[in-house]
Formats: sequence, structure tokens, C-alpha cells
Amino acid sequence: MDFSPYLDYLSNNLDVVVVYLNAIILGLVEGITEFLPISSTGHLIIVGNLLEFTGARADTFEVFIQLGAILAVLWHYQKRLAVIPAAIRGSKQAKEFVLNLGVAFLPAAFLGFLFHKSIKAYLFGPVTVSVALVVGGVAILFVERMNHPIRAAEVEDMDWRDALAVGLAQCLALVPGVSRAGATILGGLLLGLSRRAATEFSFFLAIPTMFAATFYDLYKSRGDLVLSDLPIFVVGFVVAFFSALIVVRALLIYVGRRSFTAFAWYRIVFGGLVLLYAKYYPHAFAS
Repeated sequence: MDFSPYLDYLSNNLDVVVVYLNAIILGLVEGITEFLPISSTGHLIIVGNLLEFTGARADTFEVFIQLGAILAVLWHYQKRLAVIPAAIRGSKQAKEFVLNLGVAFLPAAFLGFLFHKSIKAYLFGPVTVSVALVVGGVAILFVERMNHPIRAAEVEDMDWRDALAVGLAQCLALVPGVSRAGATILGGLLLGLSRRAATEFSFFLAIPTMFAATFYDLYKSRGDLVLSDLPIFVVGFVVAFFSALIVVRALLIYVGRRSFTAFAWYRIVFGGLVLLYAKYYPHAFAS
């Protein structure tokens, strides 16, 4: 078979091919890291810089593909979530669950709205992210060494005070590199939630939090949206959805058997390597 026509096409459209490859890579990064305690935003910033996929267009793309990861959670829990609207009318448990999500959502939403510009301006950089990755990794090791008496085995066992405390922990994730999943899951463990309850509540809390943050960012960057970019955005969205769906299901199995220590060491090693790289090759992360 003669591949020369295809090779000619690739060589003549190399810029387009590179853009689509970047979309696939970043979609995978978003989907794999969003619900793990290793910071999806931090990884997107670092990988985006390494790929030289930066600027307003790239920022809008990275925000958009988060929707794919959110929908993966909705898809996984579709049966459980579908009954909530009807159950609220007669189920005290369903009402408390929705109330807990609302209470947990508010702190980060309030602080994020107030400090959104400052965070974007001063904290969205590879070095800041790498420091946060290392510090967060050390924090995970510290928490994992502690004893965690379980007083809430399931999400339904939580009360509004637990939800508020997890919501306050989520505020730490406003700093890129901290990890929203890491902050909420570890916060839940310190409160006495089981690993599964802490992980599931982190997933559920991601729905309103990420929807709000994503649509707010898209609204703010609406001037950077171009119809011709739609195919690239769709590719990243689809890749993020399927990779996130796999990770969500795998993580629920993982947390029932093991600790988060492996993620802590990954954060420390990865963050440390990026810091070393930034020191010796500072031009690699130049804006």
C-alpha cells in the first residue's frame, strides 16, 4: 500500500496535526488527573507550557474540556442522581444530601469569585504549581500516617457540618497544584469519613463546583471563542470524558484497598523534577 499521499498530507498540514495532537494529549491529562489527588489544573499548566500550547485560546480550551470530565461523573452516577429530584419531595435523606452539596459548594464559590483575577494573574505558573504539588504530596504522606476513626461510612451519613468542613478544605484548591480532589478527599478523611465516602463526596461536589467554575471562565473568555476551533475543542472534550470515566471507576476500586501514598510520592517526584527543569531550562516555561 502506498502511504505517500497520506505522508504528503501530513507534511503539508503539520501545524493542524500538531494542534489536534495537543488536544488529545491535554484531553488525556484533564481526564486522568481531574479526580485524582494530583491536580488537573497544575498538570494542564505544566504540560501546556511544555507543548507551547499557551495563551487565551489554550486557556479557553483547557476550561472547555473540563466539561468532559464533569459529564463523566454524571454518566457514572446517572441512576443515583436521576432519582434525587423526585426523592427530595418525600425523602429527608435526599434533601440532606442536596443541602450538604450546597453547603460544601459555597465557600470555594465565594472565594473563587472574589479572587479569580488575582489567582489567574499570580498563581497560574509552572513553578508555583510545582511547589504546590510537592507541598501537597508531603501533606498526603502526613495525613496517611494518622489514624482515621470512621464515623461516616457512606455519603448519606454526613451532616451539614461535615459538608461545610469539606467545602472549606476545597478552598485550598483555589491555588493551582493543590488539587481539588486531594483537598476534599483528605479533608473528608480527617473528619472521619471512610475512604469511599470521602472519594464519592469529592466526585459529587465536583459537579456544581466545576460547572460553576467552567461556565464562569467560559463567560469571561467568550471573546476568545472562535467557531473554527470547535473541532479541536470537541476532540479534547471527548478524550477527557472517556479517560475521566475510566479513572472515576478505577479510583473507586482503588480506594477500597489502598492508601493515597502512591499519589503523594508521584506529586513530590513530578513537582521536584519540574522545579529542577525550570531552574536549568527557564526558557522552557517562558510565557
